[in-house]
Order: sequence, then C-alpha cells, then structure tokens
Amino acid sequence: MHITQELNERLTQTGPGTPMGEVFRRYWMPALLSEEVAEPDGAPVRVRMLSEDLVAFRDSAGEVGLVEAYCAHRRAPLFFGRNEECGLRCVYHGWKFDTQGNCVDMPSEPPYSKFRLRVAIKSYPTYEAGGMIWTYMGPTAEMPPPPNYEWLRAPAAHQRASKTGEHCNWLQGLEGGIDTAHSSFAHNNDLSNKNMLRSLDTHPTLEVDLTDYGFTYGSIRNISDDQSFVRVYQFYMPSQQARAFLLNWNGEKNKLPSLDGHIWVPIDDENCYVYNWKYTADDTHEISDEDWHDFEHFTGRAPEDMIPGTYWLRQHPGNDYLIDREVQRTKTFTGISGLNTQDFALQEGMGSIVRRDLEALGSTDRAIQAAREMLLEATADVEAGRAPKGTDPTKYAHVRPGEIVIPKGVPWRDATKEILETVW
Repeated sequence: MHITQELNERLTQTGPGTPMGEVFRRYWMPALLSEEVAEPDGAPVRVRMLSEDLVAFRDSAGEVGLVEAYCAHRRAPLFFGRNEECGLRCVYHGWKFDTQGNCVDMPSEPPYSKFRLRVAIKSYPTYEAGGMIWTYMGPTAEMPPPPNYEWLRAPAAHQRASKTGEHCNWLQGLEGGIDTAHSSFAHNNDLSNKNMLRSLDTHPTLEVDLTDYGFTYGSIRNISDDQSFVRVYQFYMPSQQARAFLLNWNGEKNKLPSLDGHIWVPIDDENCYVYNWKYTADDTHEISDEDWHDFEHFTGRAPEDMIPGTYWLRQHPGNDYLIDREVQRTKTFTGISGLNTQDFALQEGMGSIVRRDLEALGSTDRAIQAAREMLLEATADVEAGRAPKGTDPTKYAHVRPGEIVIPKGVPWRDATKEILETVW
C-alpha cells in the first residue's frame, strides 16, 4: 500500500475528532506510571495525551483521578491544586473536584447555594495494573473491559515497567518496534562478534498472520546449513509490540528468560511516551532491582540516563545522542550507547512526522505494511460504528511472544506453538 500524504495524516494525527484519535479513544491506554502518583493526597501530576491536557491525582482513599487540567470556574490550572480529603481543590477560589470530576465544594459561593451541583469538569475512568494507570477516553457506551495482557497478570515480583518520552510521532516509534531487520544493524554493539544470531542472517524472512487483536509475525533467520532462528512477535492494536528474550545474542539460553514490549501513547502529534514493560517467562525467575536496573541501563533508559526529575533522555537531538565516531568505527554499528537511545536517534531523526509518501519499502517491511493497513481499517470501523480489532481482552489474553532455534524445514508455527502459550 502506498501511503499518500493524506493517508499519512489519517494515520498520525490523534487529537480529538481525528480518525486515528477516535481509534485510540476506543482502547484502554497507559496515562502515567503508578509511581508518579504513589502517595494518597500527594502532588498532582500533569498528563498530556492525545493532545488533551489533564491532571492526575491519587485521592485520600487511594483512587486515581484523571481530570481536565483546568478548573471549571475561571480555568485556573489544577496542577497547582491542593490534593486533600478525597478531592483536588483549586487554589484560586477553593473549588474542589473529586476523581469523577464532580464539584464537591464551592467555598466562594454562599453556603445555601446549589450552584456546585451543576458544575463538573471532564474526567476519564482509570484502571491500575502492571505498574501503570490506564485510562479510557472514548464514549462511555463503547468502553471495553479493562486490559488483560499476560504481563498484567504476572505476580508483582515477576514484572516491571517504565516510560520514556520521545520527540516524534507515535507511529514512528511503533514501526521501529515491529521492524525486526534493524536489530542486525542499529543494535549490533559488537562488530567483532560474527556469531550473533542477528548477524548470521541480516535479511530475515517475515511471515505475518492477521488476528482478531492485531497480528502475529514470525521473523525467520537462516543461521546455519541446518538451523533457523525464529522470533515470534505480537502486535496488539493499536500501538503495542511484544517480543521475547529467551535466548541471548549468541543463541544460548538467557539467565533471566523474559518477555518484554512497548506501548506507544501519543502526547500530541509530534511527541509520545513509550511505556516499557518486562516480565519473566515462568515462575522460576523473579526480576530483582539489580536485574531491572541492568536491563534499563543496557537499553539506555535507567534513572542515570534521564534528565533529572523527568522521563526524557540525557542523550537527545541537541547533543547528537552523544555519538562517538571512534566507537562507531571500531566497536559498534552506531557509536551510540543504549538500545533505546539508538532507536530514538533514528526515529526522532526522521523528523516529527516522517514523510511516508517518500519511502521505498522492501520485503522485511511486511509487518509495518500490515500494521498500517490494520490501523487504517480501524479508522473505517470506528467511523462506521464498529468496534476496532483488539478491544476484546478475550482475543489476546492467552497470547505471548517467543523465540527458538529450530531445524530447517520444520514449520515455525508448529515449532513455536508450545512456547507461545501463556503461563500466567
């Protein structure tokens, strides 16, 4: 499918009233991390998603509210509000709102006034799971059940989550996530090692199986005369990718076999947050603080890799991601440290919204093409009053990614059937 500029806008724009914006508003999406509103009656947090300005707070009872960012009275910013006694109180005139957006106190009006009963601000429902606060921003009548991915069901000791801000459109990030071929190049961090699975075959064969929740695709690399390395990815509509780390880069079993993935949530059309999650493949391994830090630092998004007090990387376009040309010449393909940072350098470097009408796609871009077609189909479904794919949790609840080395000639779908069955 050739993506014209008109189709590109349809795919990338997610503000209120846009076709893709209405698609996103049919799903539960992460709005922030639980750690951002860890304490009841703690400081409110600014949230911007799908080009809407919001404020999140955890009330005295532990419930998380997500409400519009401005008071109904004179539009003062509620970020400066007092979070107290099960409500967020505007500091301009004292009007107080609960997690549902109802005005529960209006001290600037006479005590006998019933005015507050007619006042409310926009609010969105929330659901807490997997270290994230999820929200649904669409029509109440179309609200699906809360998400039920396997990683949300894993015990707390077996799962972790983080997020990273990215200065580009959400679709660039997603397409990078479902692009398996680039790992042979952008993530080659040891040019001297010719035995890495992804170095043995840099042009994998991709096979995509469409599903009711998105698609499954197999990336098949021929690594010897009699073996193939198969990595099976999952794409969950509208913007989540899942993959496996059961094997290390040389094909040996990982010490911490795990599955991980990302969810790309638009902040606006030119920025997004990437929600990163990881969970262990079975109950024989927990994720320790050290394990999690090592993984996050390897990817380039540990706390020390961030601008202090934010979820934005120290390595960014303004400092060319601290590229080291000598390291690039002698040690790694990019000269940029951190897998996550390598991706950002290339995705942000495309510009805020890439010109897809100028692309030249090849055989290893089949998953990207499938995602675009499915997303465009979703815009048509929503416009026609139909539910888009992936809103029903029963369709994806028992699906996971996987990877395996198999004898050549063995059908990969048969060989991976067992490892793709959920455990949690």
